[in-house]
Amino acid sequence: MDRRELAAFLRSRRERLTPADLGLPAGPRRRTPGLRREEVAHLAYISTEYYTRLEQARAPRPSREVLAQLARALRLTDAERAHLHHLAGAPPGPPPGPSREIRPSIADLLERLPQTAALVVSATYEVLAWNPLAAALLEDFSALPRRERNLIRRAFLGPAPGGGRLYGIAEGDADAFARSAARQLRATAARYPRDPEVAALVAELRAGSEEFAELWDSHNVTAGPVLCKTFHHPLVGRVAVNCDVLDIADRDQRLILYTATPGSPAEEALRLLSVVGTQRLDVPG
Repeated sequence: MDRRELAAFLRSRRERLTPADLGLPAGPRRRTPGLRREEVAHLAYISTEYYTRLEQARAPRPSREVLAQLARALRLTDAERAHLHHLAGAPPGPPPGPSREIRPSIADLLERLPQTAALVVSATYEVLAWNPLAAALLEDFSALPRRERNLIRRAFLGPAPGGGRLYGIAEGDADAFARSAARQLRATAARYPRDPEVAALVAELRAGSEEFAELWDSHNVTAGPVLCKTFHHPLVGRVAVNCDVLDIADRDQRLILYTATPGSPAEEALRLLSVVGTQRLDVPG
C-alpha cells in the first residue's frame, strides 16, 4: 500500500468534483475546491474520521468493499478504479461480466461507414450495435429480442433465416466461425468466472450441441483469423467480402467489418443492399 500516493490521488479526485455533479446542495462558501471530506465520506458510507486519515496517509489499508464505495462516490472511471486498487495494495479482481455498453465514438463510427457492413459484438458474441448495411447483409437485429442476437447461439443452436448455418454464410466459412467462436468463448468464460450469463450460455450450448461440447472439451483457446467470408444472400446472391475484426480492448468487444474489393461483384452487391436496406430480405432465393 502506497499511503502517500493513495492520499494524493483521493484528494485530487475529490477536488475535481462539485456538489452539483452529485446532486448535492452547494451550501455556504467553500474554502477549497471540490467536495468536502465529510461529503465524500457520506457518499462512500464510511466515517469522516477514517476518510480524513486516508487523505492524510495515516489510515490502515481499506477493504475492497471500501475501495468500491470510494470509487462510486468519487465517480472514478474504470482506469481510475483500477489505479485506486493498485495504490491500496489490493489489485482489482476480474469484472463481473462482459460489458454491453457501446462507446459513443464507436457508435458514431458505424454510421460513418456507409460502404462497409459493420457491427460490434460483446465477448460472448452478442450483437450490440450495427449499421444499416450490416442489417441488410445479415439481419435486422432491431427486430430481434436480445437473446436471438447472439451469433454463437445462432451458429450452434439455430438455423438462420433462409437456411444455412449462419445468415447464409458459406458452409466452410460458417464452420470456421463456429470453431473460432467456441475457442474465444472458453477464454471469455475464464475472464468472467462469476458471470451467470456466461455460465448459462456455455451450459445451453453444451447441452444443445454435440459439436460445441466436443470443441469445448478440447480446451483450445487459440483462434485464427477469418479474413474472408462468402454470403449467399436471398436478394443479391453470392457476396464474397473481406472480414476484419478489430479489438475494442477497454470494453472487451470486437468491431467486425465486412468490405468488398473495389470493382468486384461484391462491391456492387453491397451498393445495392445499401439502397434496398432490410425491406426485401424475405424475397425467396
